Amino acid sequence: MRVLVVTAVAAEAHSVAGGLVGCAARSSRPLPSGHTVTGHLLTGHALARLTGPAAPAVDVLAAGVGPAAAAVGAATALATAPYPYDLVITAGIGGGFAPRAPIGSLVVSDSIVAADLGADTPDGYLPVEELGFGRSVHTPPAALAARLAEAVRDTGLPCLLAPVLTVSTVTGTAARTAELTARHPRAGAEAMEGFGVAEAAAAHGVPAVEVRAVSNTVGPRDRAAWRIGEALDALRAAFEPLSTRIFREE
Repeated sequence: MRVLVVTAVAAEAHSVAGGLVGCAARSSRPLPSGHTVTGHLLTGHALARLTGPAAPAVDVLAAGVGPAAAAVGAATALATAPYPYDLVITAGIGGGFAPRAPIGSLVVSDSIVAADLGADTPDGYLPVEELGFGRSVHTPPAALAARLAEAVRDTGLPCLLAPVLTVSTVTGTAARTAELTARHPRAGAEAMEGFGVAEAAAAHGVPAVEVRAVSNTVGPRDRAAWRIGEALDALRAAFEPLSTRIFREE
């Protein structure tokens, strides 16, 4: 399997790369967008005998913060890759909806939702579909998302299979939390890149899924309560079983 993992920032990319067990680093690939894709070659695998563009790989890209930057970075990586990808993963830290996704837990998306792509009206929020154009939801292949979540859980890490919301403004009030929870009662996490990456992946016909490690609770903004280091450690730990099980599927 060839996998493209897209994060927002370098710290997240570093955690992902640190969790890739049985992968040998290889040379980086600069993109015309100014980004750099760092490749990791799968070793100890039936396909490891292959070399060059045919070799199975996990490529990691820090594309920037927000759906637009993430979409540009992912689309450029997909368009210029020397081989087709089998899977695109958006990965990083994010806010978790209590009590379903506590700090330090993982959320794997069963849907990727652009939670603020629509319109406010006197009767409430309308998603872009109800305005008559566009889409606000991408749905990963159900069996694939379930396998990712199961692989993470089998290590003892708490992992929720649930919608992950993409927002352009991080939630920081109780009112906004209540609004999102009312519209998306099953939501597990919110972050800022997943929908953009999923749009790029869909344009190239590649399935996409999102993996988030929870660094804070969605709600009134309280930076003192955030546990970014703990979440980055959880993200690294999640990619260990993914690299030893899921990414080795042919």
